[in-house]
Amino acid sequence: MERKTAWEIWDDNIKKEALNFCEGYKEFLSENKTERRFVKGCLGIASGFNVKSLNDYKKLKTGDIFYKTNKEKVLLMGRIGEKPLTDGCRFIVSHIDSPRLDLKTNPLYEDENICLLKTYYYGGIKKYQWLTIPLAMYGTVILKDGTRKDIVIGEKETDPAFNITDLLPHLGKDQAKKTIEDGFPGENLNIILGSIPLKGKEKEKTKENVLKILYERWGIKEDDFISSEFQFVPAGKMRDSGIDNSMLLGYGQDDRVCAYTSMKAFFDSKSTYTVFCVMVDQEEIGSKGATSAQSEFLKYVVEEVIEKTGGMPSDFKVVIQNSKAISADVDTIFDPNYKDVADPRNTARLGCGVVLTKITGGRGKGHSIEPTAEYIAYIRDIFDKNGVIWQTGEIGKIEQGGGGTVATYIARYNVDTVDCGTGVLSMHAPYELTSKADVYSTYLAYKSFYSAEK
Repeated sequence: MERKTAWEIWDDNIKKEALNFCEGYKEFLSENKTERRFVKGCLGIASGFNVKSLNDYKKLKTGDIFYKTNKEKVLLMGRIGEKPLTDGCRFIVSHIDSPRLDLKTNPLYEDENICLLKTYYYGGIKKYQWLTIPLAMYGTVILKDGTRKDIVIGEKETDPAFNITDLLPHLGKDQAKKTIEDGFPGENLNIILGSIPLKGKEKEKTKENVLKILYERWGIKEDDFISSEFQFVPAGKMRDSGIDNSMLLGYGQDDRVCAYTSMKAFFDSKSTYTVFCVMVDQEEIGSKGATSAQSEFLKYVVEEVIEKTGGMPSDFKVVIQNSKAISADVDTIFDPNYKDVADPRNTARLGCGVVLTKITGGRGKGHSIEPTAEYIAYIRDIFDKNGVIWQTGEIGKIEQGGGGTVATYIARYNVDTVDCGTGVLSMHAPYELTSKADVYSTYLAYKSFYSAEK
């Protein structure tokens, strides 16, 4: 199905709106590169819309806007509509975790007078892409007495940046003969932390100096790493890309582009239904933990909302089965540099709008929710009536790969669910590429979904 780009369809006013919208998007993603910071950033915006904690409400009435967080890494926001909850609600669910490097439990060591940190990679990455680039460190450390220490190093121009070394090409003959997997082992993703030895020490002098700095600046000892969360992400701000400034280059757009656009759509839409904007964690590692989409958190919150609007917890089944949902996650874009992995008839194009993905997964529709034809027709109708620029997509050729989303964990409640989000080039790389037209189209799609009257 041939589709024109949004730039060809939009008039100058809409183009200007899209460009202005993306300025806020760039700033927000540049400032909020971890789950905790993203949730905090969203609540900062929410404060301007009279949003209150769900705990502060004894009863909920039409128009009330509320939020609830889960361990600072999950955010659920809701707004009570005119229609009874038993008529169903509207959910948009995204994830706010992104591929990165986390520290091992006992990360600090010294080798050849250099102090290093051992890491795990979080989510699916190409390991070589993380070598030699400047990295920023985000840390949350909880001391034994409960004291919390938050650390951010590497984002200011005056901050030091961090780095993982690579082998120089002059000595890379044997490395070049290996597969990418074997040539860049995960155990070698070790971050250089310092190189000045501490005078007066006989062993691990550089490590001792690093520990001295950590204690003097933040009161952190080596054993405090066990109760800490340290994330290393690409340093620096998101930037415009392309000589025409039509694209965005930056870290964490999978899937924070969908989280940000759904948040903005939530505040900018009006609906007769009760609507929810949900952002979860741990999607990139299988959605297994307490802050993931598989957690019972969503169910518990919906039951609490039902009670506070005068219903009974047993109404949950009726409410949820009459609801509709979008799994807001990114999709692939046809890349002219790698045409052989995509089906050109079914892969989305850059700049052609938000991507509606009927079939996710791969290899015989594995891990796909496969929404009904009726629900796809419902979504199409909403988008077309509201002038949303949209396209269909898929995650590569059938036997080339594929991917999953949080849709599975919403659909299990018997909720009509479809995947819909922004297309991304270089997905899971330290710096991902999106079209400003697609980002704004995603916002308009989510806004139209929230505002639908049926």
